[in-house]
Amino acid sequence: MRLLKLVPDGTNIPFMRVRNLGFALALAFTLAGILLVAVRGLNFGVDFAGGLMIEARFARPVPLDRLRAEVNGLGFGPGSLQAFGDPRTVAIRLPLPKGDEEAVQRMVKSVQRALVDRYPGVEFRRVETVSGKVSGELIRQAALAVLFAMVGIAIYIWFRFEWQFGVGALVALVHDVAVTLGLFALFRWEFNLSIIAAVLTIVGYSLNDTIVVYDRIRENLRKHRKMDMIPLLDLSLNETLSRTIVTSLTMVIALAALVLFGGQVLFGFSIAMLIGVVVGTFSSLYIGAPILLWLGVGPHSFVPADAPRAQRP
Repeated sequence: MRLLKLVPDGTNIPFMRVRNLGFALALAFTLAGILLVAVRGLNFGVDFAGGLMIEARFARPVPLDRLRAEVNGLGFGPGSLQAFGDPRTVAIRLPLPKGDEEAVQRMVKSVQRALVDRYPGVEFRRVETVSGKVSGELIRQAALAVLFAMVGIAIYIWFRFEWQFGVGALVALVHDVAVTLGLFALFRWEFNLSIIAAVLTIVGYSLNDTIVVYDRIRENLRKHRKMDMIPLLDLSLNETLSRTIVTSLTMVIALAALVLFGGQVLFGFSIAMLIGVVVGTFSSLYIGAPILLWLGVGPHSFVPADAPRAQRP
């Protein structure tokens, strides 16, 4: 029985022929992601925004404007409502009341009782509360976690290969994270602690894919001392293409199934990972590899310092 080969032997795709276009697209996506986050902002969940969140599922779709007016009329402060996955599921966010846990529970019961009276058949899937102080600390800690992970990875690759490889990996990671966050800002998907876990996982996945490509580039730099860099990069990318496609395709299939059938609890994490796998594969090809060419990497980069003396008679 012959094994299925997604990439035939002898494949020679000229990736570097469109390196300028690929890098320009990557740069545009990165800037667009940063701009979207800066202008539209992220739709922080209760983990980061603080307050009370009640997820309600109605028997039929309810106009958000009417529901918002009814919630605000309860006297608990201005509410923020958003359709959550489908028109019948709504996330209701309210500021926390003054007082202890009993005051919070009285507020929750009042809101639920009012909604049941107005909309028979409504179901309450979850209730979450986070104080403003805790949410602020979580935002800072999450941002530091992502930043330290990216910088630490760049330093590791610097020592593992050369400084140019560390720069290429860091630029690729910035692209992956910026595009993922930009899409969350664009579509107003809820951003909570599970998305931070997804972003850190994306950083690790993108690093793994980039290191595989970089390791093959380094091997070929030592093996083909007289080959020009552009064909050498094409050779390296084609030699790792089968592994890249198999790994990425497997991840995409599994994550797509979670996005479609995993429910709302897993949706945010799954869609973030799905975006990260796609953009991470793209950045390995059109950021991680071309940037080595522009930073002057060549066969001389891995020649030992005493090599010229060793060749003397």
